[in-house]
Amino acid sequence: MYKVSLKKNIEAEVEFKDSNILLNGSDFDWNISKTSKDKFQITKDGKKLNAEVIGYERESKVVEIKINNQIYNVSVKDKMDQLLQKMGITNLSNSTIKDVKAPMPGLIHDILVETGQEVKKGDQLMILEAMKMENVLKSPGAGTIASIDVSKGDSVEKNQILIKF
Repeated sequence: MYKVSLKKNIEAEVEFKDSNILLNGSDFDWNISKTSKDKFQITKDGKKLNAEVIGYERESKVVEIKINNQIYNVSVKDKMDQLLQKMGITNLSNSTIKDVKAPMPGLIHDILVETGQEVKKGDQLMILEAMKMENVLKSPGAGTIASIDVSKGDSVEKNQILIKF
């Protein structure tokens, strides 16, 4: 089941069951046909609507749709998103990172960044050798490196702080 929000005050539950679509638990009888890559024609109760997907923000799960020249931003939340929200764990992508810790004991094989360097989420920071394998540690988010608390060749323990932002 998905929760779909058009605005903060307009929310619906959408569920796909066999070949049917349920909207708030009831059958939603409509016909949709693709007219081109991102364009669709929707027919509901004899009314035709032209729809176009303008954009999709993967991280926030927001789809920008134009229906009959009116633009809507639609938020889509799956079961996992709903569970995380219920637990109070939201906006993880917007959280600021403070440090990077060693995920396991090992040896610092190489350091790929410098103090003061700006990094983006996913940038390679250092290589940790553990159990005869090289593990590339990547940045969990964007930030500027304040300090590197280890040196090449150092042995580290699990959860030891390696880099501070």
